[in-house]
Amino acid sequence: MRKINTRSFVRATRWTPREINLQILLNLVREHEPISRAELARRMKIGRGMVTYLTAELIAQGALYEGDTVDSPRGRRPQMLYVRTQDRLVVAIDIRFSSTFVMLTDFSGNSIALDSFDTIPDREALVRELQARVRRMLAEHAGARHCEGIGLVVPGMVEQGTGRVLNAPQLGWRNVDIRGPVEAALGIPVHVENAPIACALARMWLGQRGAAVPTDFVYVTVSDGIGAGVVVNGQVVRGQTNSAGEFGHVPLTADGPTCLCGGHGCLEVYTSNLATLCRYLGQDFSPSTARALLTSSGVTIAEVVSRALAGERRATDALQETARHLGAGLAVMIKTLSPSQIIVGGEITEAWEQLAPTIRREIGERSLTDLAAETPIVPELASAYPRLRGGAALVSAPLFAAPRIA
Repeated sequence: MRKINTRSFVRATRWTPREINLQILLNLVREHEPISRAELARRMKIGRGMVTYLTAELIAQGALYEGDTVDSPRGRRPQMLYVRTQDRLVVAIDIRFSSTFVMLTDFSGNSIALDSFDTIPDREALVRELQARVRRMLAEHAGARHCEGIGLVVPGMVEQGTGRVLNAPQLGWRNVDIRGPVEAALGIPVHVENAPIACALARMWLGQRGAAVPTDFVYVTVSDGIGAGVVVNGQVVRGQTNSAGEFGHVPLTADGPTCLCGGHGCLEVYTSNLATLCRYLGQDFSPSTARALLTSSGVTIAEVVSRALAGERRATDALQETARHLGAGLAVMIKTLSPSQIIVGGEITEAWEQLAPTIRREIGERSLTDLAAETPIVPELASAYPRLRGGAALVSAPLFAAPRIA
């Protein structure tokens, strides 16, 4: 999906499909609502009659609705336009190594209800649990509102066309169809995506209204694993084999700990939440013991962060070591991609003020130019649920994406 830049666009002429103008108008309403037809005509530099025609079509499609009239300094009072979101629902699901989260949102990604449970290793049992929780959530909160779809994010490589999970080392999934069973269980369309790509899509489509979003950026997720969603020229980069952005499995050392992917010394074994927890508990990271250690210790990454903020030395040291390795990994991304911005999401961002100096120092020591060393690194707090908002974006973003023109 390609994002329309409403600050720099070329409107369609009679020689190009009207769908382009429809999408430009829809995106302008989304960014500036409430907005009048006269203001839309001014922004698009087209006649009022054309705007009336386009808005009538979008209202008929159910994409827009008319709100109240407002006062005008002259002439008739204009009726304001809005994107229809409140009565359109989305279920977002975030499956992780440790926990699975389910959120009900409106079409703009605003949270209505949230649920979570320990991830069930058996896929059939996991689907049954998801079915029960989603049905209960919809029964309690949907009312007359319609659920448009389910956005399901996973920590692994996903084939875009089919939604098949090609490889999710944390979950032990390879060539797994999760979309089909969930669709069959719930009777709702399901969209499956790699977690960091979903986060990048949320940043593009569900960000703060009117805020400028860079067209070239990387979204790095620091969770039970590490991943990156790469956006170039307003489009997500997937690569020929749907494996672009797997920086978590780029080795920092040739003889480091074994990763869940089977490699050695990957960025993930030094910087993931599991790695930080192992470090805090004085244990070596091991794929064979990570889940058991996570369960038996009773300590969460949120607790380690909280203890570091409270001044506990062991927690601070564990997080600083994570920051050091993360800085080294971000330096690799800067060298290879030269993004205008890197966004980091995950629980450790709650301690960003403590970690940022270490991360910036590591980037500075490894950068090839002074300008590269100054690449903005922006935290996004886990409390904003970026992965779940990414799941919501999987369902809502196609409505606003630029149409494909043959």
